[in-house]
Amino acid sequence: MKKYLWGKTCLVVSLSVMVTACSSAPSTEPVDEPSETHEETSGGAHEVHWSYTGDTGPEHWAELDSEYGACAQGEEQSPINLDKTEAIDTDTEIHVHYEPSSFTIKNNGHTIQAETTSDKNTIEIDGKEYTLVQFHFHIPSEHEMEGKNLDMELHFVHKNENDELAVLGVLMKAGEENEELAQLWSKLPAEETEENISLDESIDLNVLLPESKEGFHYNGSLTTPPCSEGVKWTVLSEPITVSQEQIDAFAEIFPDNHRPVQPWNDRDVYDVITE
Repeated sequence: MKKYLWGKTCLVVSLSVMVTACSSAPSTEPVDEPSETHEETSGGAHEVHWSYTGDTGPEHWAELDSEYGACAQGEEQSPINLDKTEAIDTDTEIHVHYEPSSFTIKNNGHTIQAETTSDKNTIEIDGKEYTLVQFHFHIPSEHEMEGKNLDMELHFVHKNENDELAVLGVLMKAGEENEELAQLWSKLPAEETEENISLDESIDLNVLLPESKEGFHYNGSLTTPPCSEGVKWTVLSEPITVSQEQIDAFAEIFPDNHRPVQPWNDRDVYDVITE
């Protein structure tokens, strides 16, 4: 079983969206960038309304736009159910380097998204570096752990110079208040807006990672339209905590913004351990 080596500045660790090919190296094809949620706004994106409920919900995404076909026809879709009894060993090496950074936040209509202009937060997968673009939240968790959703999920979205995406997923459960997220939560924008709200203090992303860096690594996709594949996913097994009050505050804005789990199909899902 391969142990991941992490950057000294952030911990020894492994996020959407990071994948390895079913039987060999991960896909390196550029990912079509969605207009919201998993990537920064793209000027050429279609203004197509999609949601998490009803006729515009996940079951109908592929019907809303011809570019959303992968949402129904893709073979390597995310999220998935994660089960250690079915994961296999991998030689993939992942290094995460995070440092305290300034962020702005906004409500993009699908989630609360935090963005930074810093290029110091990176994840390196088999020697290829991806820079953090943004992070955002889902309620409940998108990935399931042995068939069960957790309370929330945090996605750190990274992109490399070839526009390939890598996401580090962190599960979240009810428990003690998350003090590192307190100032962000105090400014949660209740309504969709293009306005970026500046946070007064920097956020140390290392504090938003669990102590244990054991997790899963697989080939997947965006979990929002256009559901593009070729995304490298790493999801850590141990959740971090947020208070029930913090969960409830997010749920008042987004009662449910998760995509249901997708079939594994013929993919391999890899068991990873960090030290």
